Amino acid sequence: MAQQQSDASASLTRQGQSNSTGDARALYLKLFSGEMFKGFQHNAIARDLVMKRTLKNGKSLQFIYTGHTKAEYHTPGNSILGNSDGAPPVAEKTITCDDLLISSAFVYELDETLAHYELRGEISKKIGYALAEKYDRLIFRAVTQAARKASPITKTGFVEPGGTQIRVGAAGTPAQSEAFDADNLIAAFYDAAAALDEKGVSSDGRCGVLNPRQYYELIQKVGDGGLVNRDVQGSALQSGQGVIEIAGIKIFKSMNIPFFDRYGVKYGITGGPADPGNTGTFVNPQIESAKDSDDGINNNYGQGTSQNTDPYGTTSLTGGAGNFNHSCGLIFQKEAAGVVEAIGPQVQVTSGDISVVYQGDVILGRLAMGADYLNPAAAVELYAGNATGNSAW
Repeated sequence: MAQQQSDASASLTRQGQSNSTGDARALYLKLFSGEMFKGFQHNAIARDLVMKRTLKNGKSLQFIYTGHTKAEYHTPGNSILGNSDGAPPVAEKTITCDDLLISSAFVYELDETLAHYELRGEISKKIGYALAEKYDRLIFRAVTQAARKASPITKTGFVEPGGTQIRVGAAGTPAQSEAFDADNLIAAFYDAAAALDEKGVSSDGRCGVLNPRQYYELIQKVGDGGLVNRDVQGSALQSGQGVIEIAGIKIFKSMNIPFFDRYGVKYGITGGPADPGNTGTFVNPQIESAKDSDDGINNNYGQGTSQNTDPYGTTSLTGGAGNFNHSCGLIFQKEAAGVVEAIGPQVQVTSGDISVVYQGDVILGRLAMGADYLNPAAAVELYAGNATGNSAW
């Protein structure tokens, strides 16, 4: 009998083993790790639209600004030791890594046994979604901040361009509904492209990000107007992944841009989309509190204020005077903001004695990053519902 049991064990196929040896769960970790990475990569669009650097053995990374210089005539006999005005002026920007960003779930072993579907892969995918959402929101808020900043070059006698705010709709018509008009959006994109040209910003890597309802209004208009290549009709056109361009600006859609003090959508605007009802607060979240982890180290978004007070709604707070009450889209070139990653998206899972004690595993997704604005001249904020735009930080 003992021999028969030994033979049965030897022939047992363990799906989680690599080459039928070692840890019986080794391949399971890779399976749902892959789900987390796919979830993150599918949902995170901002990561590849700005300057991204990997942070090693340090807490911050330095970016250098170089201002404009000029050409001048040489005087015969004079030594050439650089321009007489000391151009080009140089300044720096330091982006610091924020605290560790995590998303986790506990999987009870009995629940996993009774479930009729693959539980860990689905949970891991949602963890990836959560990390991607926060990642994009950090970057898009940094781009918004850039659009309201002056140039960091402040040397006497030198003028460098700062950020840009462009009204969506005609002057004197401050209704928020202007943000959903396709003709207004197209005009704003051309104005933004001209502003970037005038400020000497490279045309390489320009993009725009709108909320979904704006995007769908826009593609209907540009499709009728013949501005979209026939090869990108159908699902490609509606994907919102930058397949259409206006004035050389690739257009994306996202629920993570600041939009009238909310993320990605706001119902109840006169002339805008009506609340379909029963949507739940997760569909229409207000921008987070001042002490949320994505405000803390390198962005002055209302630091030192009450944790439960929203600095981006109707109240301006010390250290966070700006708000997003009138924001309705972003247009920028990749130099507008930067992100540093100390720990890229990773998955960790408990095992061994911990799993025995708790009869289950904790699935943890994590990353460590920091985002901040870099070149204000490369950022354009679209606004509506106000005559003068949003206030600067």
